[in-house]
Amino acid sequence: MKVTILGSGTSTGVPEVGCRCEVCTSPDPHDKRLRASVLVETGTEDILIDCGPDFRYQMIRSGTTHLDGLLLTHIHYDHVGGMDDLRPFCRHQAMQVFAERRVSDSLRDKYAYMFQDHKYPGIPDIDLITIHRHSFVIGSTEVIPIRLFHYKLPVLGYRIGDFAYLTDFTILPESELYKLNGVKLLIMDALRKTKHLSHLSLDEALVIQDMIGAERTVFTHMSHQMGLHAVVNEDLPPHVSLGFDGMQLEI
Repeated sequence: MKVTILGSGTSTGVPEVGCRCEVCTSPDPHDKRLRASVLVETGTEDILIDCGPDFRYQMIRSGTTHLDGLLLTHIHYDHVGGMDDLRPFCRHQAMQVFAERRVSDSLRDKYAYMFQDHKYPGIPDIDLITIHRHSFVIGSTEVIPIRLFHYKLPVLGYRIGDFAYLTDFTILPESELYKLNGVKLLIMDALRKTKHLSHLSLDEALVIQDMIGAERTVFTHMSHQMGLHAVVNEDLPPHVSLGFDGMQLEI
């Protein structure tokens, strides 16, 4: 399995518009962060997790030409703002999009033109599939949803084989921990060094990754307030690192 971090940034991206801090002006490409998304290539299926406003450029940059399915974590714009750019992936068959009921309902409101009985030619052909908390399959790949809370908003993380992706959360219910047993690669939310209402801080993320016990943990959904990639990485445990756009990890 290969996992590519397409975007490692928070909702504003990095650099943030109008900001002249040392991170936003850094020449290091590791400090340039598009909105958070990952591509999972299992060997049989290519699965995208979240489709934010940078999706089109992420696909061009990564050279991706095929997707078997899209998993959505929640309805916030930085995770669904690129849905219209799914068009090239829907020309020959509908794109399967997996989401919870509340997310599915919101998508039908936000992108009503995609779900009309008589569709305008060329719009994305979406097969919107409502999921619950039990596992399901995309082709031959099993996907296990993991309940998280983004402050008070219920969101989903996902486990695919020995990989788990947990973004935009502050609470991982103890009842969900068993779903993460034996995970080898964990990509997880860590917004910044200081505490935040709806995201994990760096210290909080380090505590959670200790609880999960993955062989390797990579942090994502980072703001410019996390600090310089090279500097922060120096202080992390050997099996933990900050993610960066274009990072490829194999299991």
